[in-house]
Amino acid sequence: MKRNSEFIRHFRKHKLAVISLVIVILEIIGVIVLPAALNLDPNSIDGAAFNQAPGTAHLLGTDEVGRDIFSRVISGGGISILIGFLATAVSVAVGLPLGLIAGYYKGKIETLIMRLADIFMSFPAMVLILVFVAVFGSSVPIIILLIGILNWPAVGKLIYSNVLSVRSKEYVEAEYAIGTGDRKILFETILPNSIAPLWATLAFRISNAMITESALSFLGAGVQPPQASWGNIIQAATSLIVLTKRWWIWIPAGLCLVVTIVCINFVGEGIRDALDPKMKRL
Repeated sequence: MKRNSEFIRHFRKHKLAVISLVIVILEIIGVIVLPAALNLDPNSIDGAAFNQAPGTAHLLGTDEVGRDIFSRVISGGGISILIGFLATAVSVAVGLPLGLIAGYYKGKIETLIMRLADIFMSFPAMVLILVFVAVFGSSVPIIILLIGILNWPAVGKLIYSNVLSVRSKEYVEAEYAIGTGDRKILFETILPNSIAPLWATLAFRISNAMITESALSFLGAGVQPPQASWGNIIQAATSLIVLTKRWWIWIPAGLCLVVTIVCINFVGEGIRDALDPKMKRL
């Protein structure tokens, strides 16, 4: 409890992080609650309002086929945020145990896991995702799995280096000396003392996953219409007419994406500084 209260106290000192956390929470509540509360349908077409500018009937206007931009931005935000969080969860689910095992047992299993991580990191993730999307399709679950699995080496290497550091501590050596089992040492001593830096980077990994999804969707290889995401809404800006004369089609989604990424990164900085105040930027 004392440790938690210290974390909260340090986190609250980072004003931008606190404000950003509030914004992110409000966004998450909004994308969950608003579609049902306002009966929003991102695929509903208004046949009398093609490319209509923002007004009373359509708060953020409509696109080229008459779909309400506000509804699509809210729905697309839910998909983009969901992909960011779940893809990060997949990365942690794969990278955490592999990094833990490699750092603890060393030897051949360490070499195998670390060389596998190097192989994953040697290929451009975006290129690999595009190849897999071409083979398996681009549904939301597939995109989540691809982004998550291809980003596990960063998590694995972070945990691996922390485990190596903790493994050499005197209190761990003492547990070896008294005959404590590997399972207990691994999960009750080494893991709790190795995982803090991972928490500090999770926010950055979420934002990175969201950027990757948006880039894929912008390229037409991510979330496929008519399902909305911020990335495929912004894709409309590839048309010069839309880019220059129909700003309402792409700017709202672009602003939401930028604000969300910036806020998540500020939250990540706040968590990092709260976990280790010595790392705080001057």
